Amino acid sequence: MRWSFGLPMPGEPDLASYADRLKSAGVAEGAPVLIRIFKSEFELELWMQRDGVFQLFATYPICRWSGVLGPKLQQGDRQAPEGFYTVDSSALNPNSRWYRSFNLGFPNAFDRAHGRTGSLIMVHGGCGSIGCFAMTNAQMQEIWKLVTGALSGGQKRFQVQVFPFRMTPEQMAKHASSPAIDFWKSLKTGNDLFEARNVPPKVTVCGRKYQFEPGEKGSAGADSIDDKCTNEDAKS
Repeated sequence: MRWSFGLPMPGEPDLASYADRLKSAGVAEGAPVLIRIFKSEFELELWMQRDGVFQLFATYPICRWSGVLGPKLQQGDRQAPEGFYTVDSSALNPNSRWYRSFNLGFPNAFDRAHGRTGSLIMVHGGCGSIGCFAMTNAQMQEIWKLVTGALSGGQKRFQVQVFPFRMTPEQMAKHASSPAIDFWKSLKTGNDLFEARNVPPKVTVCGRKYQFEPGEKGSAGADSIDDKCTNEDAKS
């Protein structure tokens, strides 16, 4: 593909106007970030915090991801995962064979509770994927500046939300017969909490289920996603 060789992808932000786009959005490198990925639409959104809430800074077309809609189940299935993840500085690789990369942290507590296996699931450059989310190198350079700036600026972790598709009523109805629909309904709860207030939801795992609570204004979504029940009813 031509964008593998440095040409822009259709729908790509004007990467050359990076500084102007930051200024126009009223944000700067170092602000907390949050990433949302939509597999069916091949889109990665990068959100930045301003005045205690997150605003969409850029939507990047994903070059490639592998597998089908649905969660990753096991090592070697070449399936890109779905769920909620957090990334800290230890997950960054500036010397990746795929230009730059960061590890999503799969399997998280939810994945482990369901016996899902795998490792080294990344967002990276290079425009090729065997289970990761691959961007162009030019896109990854911009994403890298923003996530490293956020972590260097004091954000302990940033949240990555990975969805099969945009969680609209129409899409949920379209996929109602999928074996993954109950899992997707759970993800939609977290999606809806974020979209209602543009604040990262609090995410924990209890009884092999995601538990979501509204986040507080000013939160950067930096809490790790742990196996921790937040209410007794979730255990049943």
